[in-house]
Amino acid sequence: MFLTECPRDAMQGWGEFIPTQKKIDYINALMEVGFDVLDCGSFVSPKAIPQMADTKDVIPEIQKKNNTKISVIVANLSGAERALKHENIDILGFPFSISETFQYRNTNKNQEEAYQEIVKIWELVQSENRELNLYFSMAFGNPYGEIWKWQDVEFWAKRFAEIGIKNILLSDTTGTGNVERISQLFEKIPAQFPDIHFGAHFHNKYEDSYVKLKAAYDKGCRRFDSAIKGIGGCPYAKDDLVGNMPTEQVINFMASEKIDHKLNLLNFEAAWNRAKDIFNF
Repeated sequence: MFLTECPRDAMQGWGEFIPTQKKIDYINALMEVGFDVLDCGSFVSPKAIPQMADTKDVIPEIQKKNNTKISVIVANLSGAERALKHENIDILGFPFSISETFQYRNTNKNQEEAYQEIVKIWELVQSENRELNLYFSMAFGNPYGEIWKWQDVEFWAKRFAEIGIKNILLSDTTGTGNVERISQLFEKIPAQFPDIHFGAHFHNKYEDSYVKLKAAYDKGCRRFDSAIKGIGGCPYAKDDLVGNMPTEQVINFMASEKIDHKLNLLNFEAAWNRAKDIFNF
């Protein structure tokens, strides 16, 4: 299993500003757990996401351990250039939406404009010997009345495969994905593009975690994003109970399915306690 913890996704929509040192201490606690990747911040407009305005100050203070890589989100070439000035950032993430409406709302670009921006970012990332993750937002449906077809995911995966993209996270942005669609996408899409690593970035209700994880896992998915307690997610979900995939539910799933992992659960408990202090749960 390839596991990504997403403190950035948890923190970015939090109402009160989390002090910079608290963010640093929390992320360093997560570093002790042994995740494959920590999604730690965003190089986007502070007006858009005020909580992430201090990412440039947080990143240099992260103490890398356990071969855990650091990932950040960018929404344009300028953000990518700023992020790549930090040597300890390994991965840039870009939100590309299967929904034209959401693409424009999220990045102020239509899909084709976003694609062209990604081409430029991908060239820059390769020249700096870093990695790029594409998040296929709204991969399992959208709240805008746009017709969902798995072939749309296939179309964009093919275009990105043609330029050499290696990592795509199929994202259930608003928690609309059901077991049928999850099974359908993970059965049909990855097999066509063997050079791409596909993963799952689910947003869902807490009690729906197991069935969604199992649907993806049974169709071959071995990469999952999550956040402690499921905090965060997408403000467009229209349901306050929809958050990130809870990390503890991923751990429970792996235990119930007897799946090996390398997480240090004692250190996870320590990180949990820091999260509890930040998010008041």
